[in-house]
Amino acid sequence: MDSFFRSEEMCLVQLFFQTESAHNCINELGHLGLVQFKDLNPGTVAFQRRFVKEVKKCEEMERILRFLENEVVKSNIPIPADFTSETIPVPRDVLDLESRFDKLEQELKEINSNRDTLRQNFTQLMEINHLLFVAGVIKHERFPAFEKILWRLFHGNFVLRHAEIKPHEEENMAEDPVKKDVFVVFVQGDQIRGKIRKLCDGFHASMYPCPNNAYARKEMRTNANTRIEDLRLVLKRTEEFRETTLTAAAANLQEWTSKVKKMKAIYYTLNLCNIDITQKLIVAEIWCPVSDLNSVHTALIHGSEQSGSSLSPVVNRIQTQQTPPTFNRVNSFTTGFQSIIDAYGVGNYQEINPAPYTMVTFPFLFAVMFGDCGHGLVMTLLALCYPSLQLIDMLVDGRYIIFLMGLFSIYTGLIYNDCFSKSFNVFGSSWSVRPMFHPHGPWTNDTLHDSGHLHLDPLVSGVYSGNPYPFGVDPIWNIASNKLSFLNSYKMKMSVIMGVAHMLFGVTLSLVNYIFFRNLKDVALQFIPEVIFMLSLFGYLIFLILYKWCVVMKSESAPSILLLFINMMLFDYSSEGTVLYRTQKPVQIFLVVVAVLMVPWLLFNNAFYKFLSLQFCLSLFFGVKKAFFSLQVSMADIFVYQGIHTIEYCLGCISNTASYLRLWALSLAHAELSEVLWKMVLQVALRVTSGMGSVLLAVTFAAFAVLTVTILLVMEGLSAFLHALRLHCTPSTYTP
Repeated sequence: MDSFFRSEEMCLVQLFFQTESAHNCINELGHLGLVQFKDLNPGTVAFQRRFVKEVKKCEEMERILRFLENEVVKSNIPIPADFTSETIPVPRDVLDLESRFDKLEQELKEINSNRDTLRQNFTQLMEINHLLFVAGVIKHERFPAFEKILWRLFHGNFVLRHAEIKPHEEENMAEDPVKKDVFVVFVQGDQIRGKIRKLCDGFHASMYPCPNNAYARKEMRTNANTRIEDLRLVLKRTEEFRETTLTAAAANLQEWTSKVKKMKAIYYTLNLCNIDITQKLIVAEIWCPVSDLNSVHTALIHGSEQSGSSLSPVVNRIQTQQTPPTFNRVNSFTTGFQSIIDAYGVGNYQEINPAPYTMVTFPFLFAVMFGDCGHGLVMTLLALCYPSLQLIDMLVDGRYIIFLMGLFSIYTGLIYNDCFSKSFNVFGSSWSVRPMFHPHGPWTNDTLHDSGHLHLDPLVSGVYSGNPYPFGVDPIWNIASNKLSFLNSYKMKMSVIMGVAHMLFGVTLSLVNYIFFRNLKDVALQFIPEVIFMLSLFGYLIFLILYKWCVVMKSESAPSILLLFINMMLFDYSSEGTVLYRTQKPVQIFLVVVAVLMVPWLLFNNAFYKFLSLQFCLSLFFGVKKAFFSLQVSMADIFVYQGIHTIEYCLGCISNTASYLRLWALSLAHAELSEVLWKMVLQVALRVTSGMGSVLLAVTFAAFAVLTVTILLVMEGLSAFLHALRLHCTPSTYTP
């Protein structure tokens, strides 16, 4: 269970196995997915490695496979996606697949070349058939310029006729059919005819011979039609043969691709290993989890048995001072959250893994911004319907993230008492209008008729019962005129409270790391000043918020928390109305001074401690003079590192606290967007469609309104998701 909350304990293992069993052993380890091979030839460049030729062959085969895939896609031939074969590649597969791919590529290139030649001949015959009584063929877009130049050269002393050629079925089969015009030019004189021929060559117009008498033209047409029919038949057979070849290739394309990728990965891994002088034994070093050593050994034995090797592989665990790689075990539920954490950086070896905590905090931060139980229910149902969305890989892989975001959105929607911009009235309201009427209050019947908005006074006895709403926000706020002001203040302050709590939780995780690695000095030199700095400023800010909520005060005389905090930092207590409680001034001065003192503590204490430690060690072994010179070099690095860490932490606390206000901003935007869409789109759609006689028009209008709402809410949800990512990976969160 401990490995779930921190990275796995790793060990360095030395492997010995025979050369003939290398492919099977590495293939088994690859399917196991629990080892990382160490490069035993770090000083050797890539082209000098033992299996570089095999890797190049695999890359060449990948190029041929990409060529085949492109040809299959162009021909609209489906590629089977349900490939489940787990064949183990062997060395002879490289030669077999290489010869097969080369033959298939040459054959397909020859078919394409012959097809292009036949299509070109067919096009020429069709053009000849069109222009037995004309002079040439030119591209359609070039004809206007061709006509203008003829006019300028010969000043109208010619006769020009043209007509567009309608493409035939065979021409429509081409990827980019070209529109062409046939034309004839009548002029006098051989010299002018020669100029026209040169002009046609300049415009890349095709010139064809045209017999002078009718009988020769008729004979030429008959011959052209005969050749056209023959070429049409040959083209049909060529296309059928090409389609048959590509269909057979498409059936094996996934299998070939998988096998080539496996072979390339195996040869790449073998380049990381050493081979003894006899070329019969391969030596490798791997990092693997300690708890999976038996699984690794079993996989190697299984691979050796498959290859028929006479000797079993040897697994030897070795001791090392090197820092192992970080390995966090995941499953189908945790892989999405682990990917979010790893995208922003992988922690050091054996540190706390933030992913398990992210499963709660990330969906919750999203739900705070997307708090609507109706929209959350839609997201939950979408995540539950993932089997029908297998084509959307990203959605399927993140279905558990979407599922939790939907559940948390339902929860926060119930807290906000918001469902598609409407409120639930389950427990009744804690506010009553009756006590505001005469004789207990100032209202009369005339007051109701003369006033558009009326304000309930909680100081009047009986207006507010004193019992808060049992769960969530009182539904009366949904119809209150000051709803926005109330929710603004509430959500903004809640965002600050959650943000500071989130950052404190991240700093607390660093304490767990310090205790685990027995760095007790860092508890005093890092953790304590960091916590004191944050609590002195932002912990006190939370105290002010909670204190103001708990104390009964008139809204006119209640001081602003923002102004209180600004004046606290500026030591300004001259303004009236800046006191919330009696001993506020000395407490705030003390907290600011303590927070300021924590900055040099963070900046110099760690460096001073390391300075004394280094001075003692170096003086003990090298003498005072040599120690002083070495300290000058070492202390510069220490001060720079500690200065960067101090500035990043202190400024990060301030900027990240402000960043958490986006919880309030996005929540407010979502609520207002839902309300506006309900009032200005859905209500209008229902009102209009109810009075329409045409059912089809009514359904169309309603569908358009729902589509508009869906698109806008999806965009708003995506924005909330990205903001949750930003908040979840701030520098002050989960400090190592």
